[in-house]
Amino acid sequence: MISMIMVLNQKGDIMISRQYRDDVSRAAADSFRLQVIAAKETGTQAPVKRIENCSFLYTRHLNMYFVALTRSNVNPALVFEYLFQKIRILKAYLGEEFDENSMRNNMTLIYELMDETMDFGYPQNCAVDVLRLYINLGNVRPQDEPEPSQLTSQITGAIDWRREGIRYKKNEVYIDVLESVNLLLSSTGNVLRNEVTGQVQMNTKLTGMPECKFGLNDKLVIDKESGAQRKPGVEIDDCTFHRCVRLGKFDADRTITFIPPDGEFELMRYRVTDNINLPFRITPAVLEEAMKVSINLKVIANFSDKLFATHVVIKVPV
Repeated sequence: MISMIMVLNQKGDIMISRQYRDDVSRAAADSFRLQVIAAKETGTQAPVKRIENCSFLYTRHLNMYFVALTRSNVNPALVFEYLFQKIRILKAYLGEEFDENSMRNNMTLIYELMDETMDFGYPQNCAVDVLRLYINLGNVRPQDEPEPSQLTSQITGAIDWRREGIRYKKNEVYIDVLESVNLLLSSTGNVLRNEVTGQVQMNTKLTGMPECKFGLNDKLVIDKESGAQRKPGVEIDDCTFHRCVRLGKFDADRTITFIPPDGEFELMRYRVTDNINLPFRITPAVLEEAMKVSINLKVIANFSDKLFATHVVIKVPV
């Protein structure tokens, strides 16, 4: 599994490191600095680098590099998910735009978080709501101090993303569905590729341990069988869920059943490639002359006259 986690600044200097196995050393940071940071590979090459039989998997936050080192054949999706969760945890404690100074001023907190979220190279508890119960440094403060027995059950229990005893005077649930339409047109106006990527954001303020069900207009249709007769549904190519979703029930009857975390979280992400209604139709006209180029764009809205689009930006690369 993961042998070492390092956080480097833009110069390649190690700010924080934690070694979980003894098959790598801090000297590996020199190789990463020379072959990745100094070579300016970030953003142009894949975030996986193999150097001297050691795999470096990394991501960036502002001007800092979060790097995982391993010599085993590890699942890269698991490593990147841990790095993203680590950044999310640090945002909860240090603020959304935490920088190098914030990291250096909270060394004790960060080392404690590293020890709690990983053991011998295996990711452990990465739930912010649980971590804030017994790691009380930084900006995160527990609402009430739990009993030691409840804390142990919370850490090792099946539902570690939500603690017991939550009370609200009024139960509220807020849901935001954010979608992005990606379209590629040819020079003649034909659609070469189009897809919709979306995410469902929720903010729950519920009492106790409620079981919620989330549904769309129709049940999700994952398997597209050719020639099969089925009712119209929301056909999606792939989707990912928060770990609170019961995947067994989703596989059985395509219902999204879950016990939600308290507060804001991302319930699911999805991607759709069929039956996409494009919001706009763009007709370009390019006229090239000796010393200039004239570009005329005609934008036609495909939605109802009762709807209005705001903050529309058209970028023409030159």
